[in-house]
Amino acid sequence: MIAGYVQAGLPEAAVEVFEKMKKLGCVPDQVASVTVINVYVGLGRLDEACELFAQMQKPNVVAWNVMISGHAKRGYEAEAVNFFQRMRKSGVKSSRSTLGSVLSAISNLAAVDFGLIIHAEAIKQGLDSNVYVGSSLINMYAKCEKMEYAKKVFDSLYERNVVLWNALLGGYSQKGYAHEVVELFSDMKNSGFDADDFTYTSILSSFACLEYLEMGRQLHALIIKKKFASNLYVGNALVDMYAKSGALEEARQQFECIRNRDNVSWNAIIVGYVQEGDNFEAFNLFQRMNSFGIAPDEVSSASILSACASVQGLNQGRQLHCLSVKTGLETSSIFVGSSLIDMYAKCGAIGAAHKVLSCMPQRNVVSMNALIAGYAQNNLKEAALLYQEMQAEGLNPNDITFTSLLDACDGAETFNLGIQIHGLVVKRGLLFDDDFLCISLLIMYMNSKRNTDASILFKEFPNPKSTVLWTAIISGHIQNDFIEEALQFYQEMHRCNVLHDQATFVSVLRACVVLSSLRDGTEIHSLIFHTGYDLDELTCSALVDMYAKCGDVKSSAQVFDEMTKKDFVISWNSMIVGFAKNGYTEDALKIFDEMKQTNVIPDDVTFLGVLTACSHTGRVSEGRHIFETMVNYYGIQPRVDHCSCMVDLLGRWGLLKEAEEFINKLTFEPDAKIWGTLLGACGIHGDDIRGRRAAKKLIELEPENTSSYVQLSNIYAALGNWNEVNTLRREMREKGVKKLPGCSWIVVGQKSNLFVAGDTSHPSAANIHAVLKDLTALMKKDGYVHEIDSFWHDEV
Repeated sequence: MIAGYVQAGLPEAAVEVFEKMKKLGCVPDQVASVTVINVYVGLGRLDEACELFAQMQKPNVVAWNVMISGHAKRGYEAEAVNFFQRMRKSGVKSSRSTLGSVLSAISNLAAVDFGLIIHAEAIKQGLDSNVYVGSSLINMYAKCEKMEYAKKVFDSLYERNVVLWNALLGGYSQKGYAHEVVELFSDMKNSGFDADDFTYTSILSSFACLEYLEMGRQLHALIIKKKFASNLYVGNALVDMYAKSGALEEARQQFECIRNRDNVSWNAIIVGYVQEGDNFEAFNLFQRMNSFGIAPDEVSSASILSACASVQGLNQGRQLHCLSVKTGLETSSIFVGSSLIDMYAKCGAIGAAHKVLSCMPQRNVVSMNALIAGYAQNNLKEAALLYQEMQAEGLNPNDITFTSLLDACDGAETFNLGIQIHGLVVKRGLLFDDDFLCISLLIMYMNSKRNTDASILFKEFPNPKSTVLWTAIISGHIQNDFIEEALQFYQEMHRCNVLHDQATFVSVLRACVVLSSLRDGTEIHSLIFHTGYDLDELTCSALVDMYAKCGDVKSSAQVFDEMTKKDFVISWNSMIVGFAKNGYTEDALKIFDEMKQTNVIPDDVTFLGVLTACSHTGRVSEGRHIFETMVNYYGIQPRVDHCSCMVDLLGRWGLLKEAEEFINKLTFEPDAKIWGTLLGACGIHGDDIRGRRAAKKLIELEPENTSSYVQLSNIYAALGNWNEVNTLRREMREKGVKKLPGCSWIVVGQKSNLFVAGDTSHPSAANIHAVLKDLTALMKKDGYVHEIDSFWHDEV
């Protein structure tokens, strides 16, 4: 009767009959006991199953199997292994089901040492050639990251089926070994086995990256041909593959083709849009999912919370928080709780983030890290205290913990704490485990101007070093103006055959700009071309900027014209500023017009370039209009550079009164750059009255700077006002201000030659002066008379 109720799908009735038998004093046989134990396990009543199992005199292998598999399936893997050990001690011989179940538990525990013992047991029992046991062994070794063992087990099996092939395919796929997956799938087809939905799902998951997108498309065609496209699991895997490869249009098409979508379908497409930064569409899909009556799970909730964090959407985040409270995910899912903390922290609501953490029934490293990262952005002291609290709770900090703390150490004031964190990282053996942690350490030293320490640390990293690490050390040196050292690291990187990426090229090209080294920049461009590197927009913009700032405007324009994509404002800015700074003002204004026609929104750098162009060509009216458009239409607050450019535009072309009025109307206090620009314009036009006022302001702001005295004296000298020249000279002496002698240098061969005014220490000074004397005589003979600075020809 008990078996009958079970077969009829009435497990509760079977349990009721069994309990009545016991009350009546009937002793159930072993078959009835095992049947009821199986029912208890199926209903999740493991305590009652264990109690009944303990009452059995000599449980057989079936009873042991029920207990082992029941605990393994319910997530009690350690208990399942314990039951297996007790079974062996009792002398009961294992069956293939026993080994399969215990291997499943070991897989989740990643206990490979115990797995080897079970493998030996299988060989001893002659079950190692069994397909079921073999597939369990393959799965166990794969989850324990021993794929070489899994492959050996597979190769040793003469009898194979689709399950066995799928086990090995799934193992390779989980590890991301796409190349091995392709080869194995080919062998599977050549061996005459037809793929099933699990096969296609495994392969698609290994193709979920841009590198294998084309292969994924080919597999999609095969799936359609084999009529698996309507399968829900395969359809979900296709959406996931396209989304993770960045092919959102194809992912969306596949998503819309799925008829009976489940949570996995919605999660795949929502996560895809969030990862690609299209948060608006992710929100739309989330709302659409809710309208279909599908409740969000922890994956969709965490993804949308991540989108809220990206767009600083605090209000939307709070609404999702309310929804997670209603669905119970706030407290039941550490994943969602951590995402809530991260969202609040990134939106600046650090108090709310801390409250979420305090309400979580169970904390883990992920949730603590989320709050530490939030505090580290604003309050390093609080982050350090939270780190101590984390240790007090017995949670081991990981690389993310230390990375967050290091990112907050952004200068000399926090350098000592940065050194302490470095020590903890070394002590815990984490230094070489994660590139991002290494990068954070490098950046910490660079931000503290400790280039030598950063270089020593870099040399300690094991080879081969990653592209990201090389780029970090190069850009750090550039940031601290160690340009030559940065280029040396770049050359060493090239010698070590480390692949370059976009960030590497952009950093090195910036170094070429600082050094005005057209030769190095051209060599890098040649390297980019010959290595077949995909010229993205940022790299092209860096090339445009390098050529323009090194004076090769023709090459700069050529690179710009050859760009296939010009979606970023930085590309247009590089060309506009390049043209403007090199005197190609018409071209700069033409590019600005083209930019507006392509609907690329200009920024403050754009307007600085355009104003510079207007200043060079005397387009005063157009310059005024552009400045007003920047402020009134685009809402860009003018910086010092914009205002200085406007003063130059007005002053250079004789509108000195308007230039001075413009300065006096500024909403912020003008700095030395603005007053210096007006003083320079006064010098051009000989306006000693405004020049005096501008010089006075300059001297107040920078009393030890000689440039204001020099420019004002030149104005007086040009007007023949020698009394004022002498007065100014006397004032400088009284204040102890001394003009630095002019200097210049020239590179001849590999040697730099420095020349300072009035200095005769150069080893070839006599020869140089003799040549200059001859040249001067020739110039005089041709009628050239050089102007002599009446005031600064001798040293003050």
